[in-house]
Amino acid sequence: MMSARTQQNNVSFGVVVASYLQITKVLPIFVSMAEDLDLLVLGHRIRFARRQKGATLADVSELVGRPVPYLSQLENGKVEPKLGLLQELADALDIAATALLSDEAPDRRAYLEIELERAQRNLAYQALGLGYLKPSAKVPDEALEHLVTMWHNVRDRPSGGGDQSGPDLAERARAANNALRQEMRDRNNYFPEIEALAGRALAAAGYSGSGPISERVLTELAKWCGFTIERVGHMPRSARSITDMRDRIIFIPDRGGLKVRQARSVVLQTLGHFALDHSDTRDFGDYLRQRIESNYFAAAVLAPEGPAVEFLHDADAAEDISVEDLKEVFYISYEMATHRFTNLATQHLEIPCHFLRTDSEGVIDKAYENDGVAFPTATDGGHEGERVPRQWGSRQAWNATGSFLLHSQYTVMDLGEYFCTTYIETETDRHPYAVSLGTPARFAHRFRGSNTLRREYAREREIEPDPLLVEQWAGHAWPSAAERSHVLSALPPSQREFSPFPGVDQIDVYRFLERQRRSRRN
Repeated sequence: MMSARTQQNNVSFGVVVASYLQITKVLPIFVSMAEDLDLLVLGHRIRFARRQKGATLADVSELVGRPVPYLSQLENGKVEPKLGLLQELADALDIAATALLSDEAPDRRAYLEIELERAQRNLAYQALGLGYLKPSAKVPDEALEHLVTMWHNVRDRPSGGGDQSGPDLAERARAANNALRQEMRDRNNYFPEIEALAGRALAAAGYSGSGPISERVLTELAKWCGFTIERVGHMPRSARSITDMRDRIIFIPDRGGLKVRQARSVVLQTLGHFALDHSDTRDFGDYLRQRIESNYFAAAVLAPEGPAVEFLHDADAAEDISVEDLKEVFYISYEMATHRFTNLATQHLEIPCHFLRTDSEGVIDKAYENDGVAFPTATDGGHEGERVPRQWGSRQAWNATGSFLLHSQYTVMDLGEYFCTTYIETETDRHPYAVSLGTPARFAHRFRGSNTLRREYAREREIEPDPLLVEQWAGHAWPSAAERSHVLSALPPSQREFSPFPGVDQIDVYRFLERQRRSRRN
């Protein structure tokens, strides 16, 4: 009836809704907002009204009973509120609902911020390859005027637009990854702002201050972010979790499809996006940053900084640091425990370190270092897709006796000697992979396993292939690559010379053939 009357009388939707709210005051049923309501404008009008009243998000949170992260997303135009909440906000801010539902920006500054946000969501703008610019208070009005005006001119040209396809997209993606890795190195992989946010979330959820977080704390933390958690069966196989933004539910597979340890990580990584106020990603660099930040948030909640640092200090005093122990104390995966150690080691223990995740052939999937170790590097500066030398622990661990135990060794390289411990992860639905944590040899005495007698030499002269071996077998070997978990993992970066057998270490193949030939002669 209401929509028909609106059309008949040519009265705007906002005015009718606002009048209805004023009459009823209490809505027994929450009604969804109309699809044409501009959430960016709505969010700015709510923020404008809140600031005019001199209230903080925490003040409004107490008045309307909604968590601060949810209200922040609402002000940033990322969630669609129910009508009842709009009336509650109007009452809390001492304004009429019509003031919130107006389709005009509340002032010039808000208009510029909205236009910049719309611009950055445009595919033509994204094709420029620029990072996301947050219009914070530090960005002056004059700068926003220039940016918005220039964008309007570019957008309105007949030839405007952009193409994100083509070979340079992969290069931009790798460049973004390299830049982000350098930032992590510069910060020693320590993000104090995320540590602080995780601390506030844990305090709000009632964390006791020691040991792993309980199911109750996880539920309360989700509630703090404005969500509930629901386990379901028959989820799409390609998704670890699915979030219903309308009803604020995070769906995860039931216990048969996702173990408790994995489920906690998945939920917290999802919550991390909302707690950190992430928006839709605009390019690969933005996507990577959000993944890293949400993973960091999950690790900082599952292994909180205070108790984790206290535990590591005790282990350091006993010269018995072990990622395996960190994993067990906080009930997290070995890989997450290794990441968490890199977050805290340099900041709190003054230990430089490096991290590697590789497949069974030694191909790098993830890499981080602030200790000067020389990872194999492509011409574009990236490490992903490169293969570590066979002497490194990441590959030796697969061949060691009891290969599914921890493997520790020293490796002598051209730039110095390093100690590392490698763990083979097999509790996964994907192919097994190796996780390695290393540090310069002078710090090794502080770690468990440093008394190992294993020592490998991986200097240039040891890793350089024997030219006679290559000459003898080149053109006489035809290997078939092992099955890969993803067909693209065998593809080289665009700058690397093409190999007729992608994903295969041909020097290893030649060595194998030579051994077989010699055994037949004997």
